[in-house]
Amino acid sequence: MEEKLMSKKKPTYPINDSLDSYLKECNRKIKIPVFYDDLLRFSGSIVVYDSNDEDTLWVRVYYEEHERPEIESSLKKVYTILHSDGNEDAIEFLNIDAIDYCTFGNSKPFRVRVRNILNDNYTYIYVKKADASRIYGLELEHMFSPNRINFLVYKNTLIEEHIAGIPGDVFIKDFLPDLSDQAKSQIAKEFVKFNERCQMRLLGDMRSYNYVIIPIHDFDHVEYKIRAIDFDQQCFEGKLKVYQPQFFKENFDMVDIVMKKLQPSSIEQYKKEERSVLAKRILNSRSRYETLVKCMCKDTISTEENLKELREHLYNFTLDLKFRRSKSMGEVLKTALDFVRRNYENVNMKRLLEG
Repeated sequence: MEEKLMSKKKPTYPINDSLDSYLKECNRKIKIPVFYDDLLRFSGSIVVYDSNDEDTLWVRVYYEEHERPEIESSLKKVYTILHSDGNEDAIEFLNIDAIDYCTFGNSKPFRVRVRNILNDNYTYIYVKKADASRIYGLELEHMFSPNRINFLVYKNTLIEEHIAGIPGDVFIKDFLPDLSDQAKSQIAKEFVKFNERCQMRLLGDMRSYNYVIIPIHDFDHVEYKIRAIDFDQQCFEGKLKVYQPQFFKENFDMVDIVMKKLQPSSIEQYKKEERSVLAKRILNSRSRYETLVKCMCKDTISTEENLKELREHLYNFTLDLKFRRSKSMGEVLKTALDFVRRNYENVNMKRLLEG
């Protein structure tokens, strides 16, 4: 029988005063003209199907005629605030093509398609209910991953930019089987690094539909990068396996490629590389990181039961007593990242002394 990893439902955690101050200091908190609750006032919807006529679990929503112009105008303003300086000169060239609502998962986001009518280029923005654990996840992604994240928070509403790429489940089904041996080795390497990155920063629930694959053409071959797109499960669950993408059945095909294409020594090498990169990013972002973690240490973003379970799992994994002394998920994360940084600094200091 397959082990059940995830809890049934994760609650939404409010933004406390210290996190609110942090967001304001980092220019993440900006007044916006529309809220998540405003978009909930839709009057009807239809199911959105993909190109294979399969239900996407999104529905396209519609609003009363007297409300639609104001909602669309507000969403255009939000787009300009997120992607530029909020200048409204470009608003007349923007069109809201569609507003979709996701009926699946915890966050139940709205996806808004914004198109430039001058050239038909379009992108998406997401409107979600603000959740402290998700915001911590977004900030940690911004600091510690190879990517940067653009988002805004105002009161109970979170605005996120679209992260482009091939959804992991689509890639595994439609692209992975036809890759060359070299490409499979490269994606295997990236999955090992992605798995290690999620584990170290305690980003959970990276099932295949919660990350995207980004192909990058480089001279005579294609490189593949893996990027998380859902940060709802930052430091919430108690099982350590939730923070290791390799244990989700949706990722078993990726794990199989890793086992077939990489030697154990290579897997360990790539893990060390990712730990070293994370340690460097911690050191380079020390001030911002310490301020954010201080907010997390005082915050409640999980249950006491999950906290106790994760503390014990991490203690057994590392034998570091500081995990058992952690009084919040923020302290657990701080201990985990300090563990990575300390080991990196100790190894480098040893090399300097030996040299």
